[in-house]
Amino acid sequence: MLQTLDISIILIYLISTIVIGLIVRKKAQTSTDDYLLGGKSIPWYLLGLSNASGMFDISGTIWLVTLMFVYGIKSAWIPWLWPVFNQVFLMVYLSKWLRRSNVTTGAEWIKTRFGSGRGGSLSHTVVVVFALLSCLGFLAYGFIGLGKFVEIFIPWEIVSDYIPFYVAPHYVAHFYGIIFTLFAVFYSLLGGMSGIVWADVIQFTIMTVSAFVIAYIGFNAVGTNDLNVPDGWMSPFFGWELDMDWSKIIPKVNDKIASDGYGLFSIFFMMMVFKGVLVSVAGPAPNYDMQKILSTKSPEEASKMSGFVSVVLMPIRYLMIAGFAALALIFYDKLDLYTPAGTIDFELILPAAIKEFVPVGLMGLLLAGLLAAFMSTFAGTLNAAQAYLINDIYLKNKKTEASQTQIKFMNYGSGILVVVVSIILGFFVEDVNSILQWLVSALFGSYVVANILKWHWWRFNGHGFFWGMVAGMIPALILPSVFNETLDLYYFPILLLTSIIGCWIGTYSAPPTDEVTLKNFYSTVRPWGFWKPIHDKLLEENPDFKRNPNFRRDMFNVAVGIIAQTVLVILPMYIIFRKQTPVYISVAILIACIFLLKKFWWNNLNEKLN
Repeated sequence: MLQTLDISIILIYLISTIVIGLIVRKKAQTSTDDYLLGGKSIPWYLLGLSNASGMFDISGTIWLVTLMFVYGIKSAWIPWLWPVFNQVFLMVYLSKWLRRSNVTTGAEWIKTRFGSGRGGSLSHTVVVVFALLSCLGFLAYGFIGLGKFVEIFIPWEIVSDYIPFYVAPHYVAHFYGIIFTLFAVFYSLLGGMSGIVWADVIQFTIMTVSAFVIAYIGFNAVGTNDLNVPDGWMSPFFGWELDMDWSKIIPKVNDKIASDGYGLFSIFFMMMVFKGVLVSVAGPAPNYDMQKILSTKSPEEASKMSGFVSVVLMPIRYLMIAGFAALALIFYDKLDLYTPAGTIDFELILPAAIKEFVPVGLMGLLLAGLLAAFMSTFAGTLNAAQAYLINDIYLKNKKTEASQTQIKFMNYGSGILVVVVSIILGFFVEDVNSILQWLVSALFGSYVVANILKWHWWRFNGHGFFWGMVAGMIPALILPSVFNETLDLYYFPILLLTSIIGCWIGTYSAPPTDEVTLKNFYSTVRPWGFWKPIHDKLLEENPDFKRNPNFRRDMFNVAVGIIAQTVLVILPMYIIFRKQTPVYISVAILIACIFLLKKFWWNNLNEKLN
């Protein structure tokens, strides 16, 4: 039960978000650019903190604590489903390429690649549809995670007497989700990107303090208690099968592993890497991550911002995750993981551990931080959805110039519409993991082929992009019901094949993108890939024009970056579980990676090709 001090801390945080919205409201209303991108004047490190804060979401943290409890150090690999290492590709080269376009949204960026003809219009439309689908999916995902979390700390029997209407037991989590969503909506709608960034900085500060305290409590618990885990739990390595047997410790965990579908771990891992690399090369999905990149001051700062996300997010988040996992393992018998239906839900490990082990005062701080994490993700995603509705639908199709008053009311109206629809979707979500799997494996898998080709192949046109996206999105919406007993990741090859067919047919059913658009794109963005015909034409106009020769260097930096990011995940785990030798090895690897990235990435950020 929450105490007065805890409730006071949470209320202070909620009030502070309202104050932030009111303070930055005036600047946000200056222009659409100020509202959606903060005027492109926000420092890269603040945007990086904000982006990290948006990824430190409550639903994801619930999921990651559960993964570590069940799979141990091997859980470091499972978030590659997202894939988490996409931030490394962004850091090394993709953020820089994207920011050079100097646009407001990902859909607007498409025009710089395919022009404004029929193909450009089709590709622009399909990106808007994809962006809104993914934004709504993430809003529903965060919404249900928050509700399940709050339900632990505010029992419905205490609140129900003060609610003038009946709420069915299975909708209590949704009711709580609606209440806290309203605060995120307030500062996001009023303050735009600037309000979101400053609220995120406060949230990340709270989460950092909380993470260190939880890590300290977990570290001490490991030092004074016996830890009973299966063989292989402490190792990041694995064979063909997972081979982790909980039957003599907590038998129900074996059922969780079976339901997750991760038993054949080598196949699962290979599919994750295969899909993860393709998704990363495709570039960021049109969500809050892309909006933060477009909000930076310059291409160089966009790269720094993306790199900073992993540096601040991974070690701090995993100190908290490992601390909670340690407490849950040691004191498992004290955790209440039973649902009202009488079944065990391992996604309740995080809130149950907070309720059992976190002291008064710190509980309020931690809950404020986790609520803020939800609100951060929600607000950032809401801002991205608004950007597409306002910039790519309303302003694009309005025949006369919109006044600031009209834009202001569209900002508010579009935000309210998105929130209402996402809440309705949230009522159809069974659990956090189900929508997470659909988002990262099915929906995100559908955009891979078209978005890889747009960077690297000159002949690829707007018709190819449109039909490639459609050929991926339709199966992504249908296949979950056809293969309802199969892990979503495993039908990724089907999405890949349908997308390839759609891209190929679409591309050769229409002429190439006009030469002026292709030359402007290639000379501005400077991608490497199959651009020889366009490169030769530019060379005729300017003999000093040089192609981008950095493919090998970029791929080397990506490999080093992924190793460094993985170490930043594993190192906090080994620190909490007091494994000295793995800690020393991890630190040595991290130092080597930092040296290489400093020499081959950081020192070349301001490099000019011409």
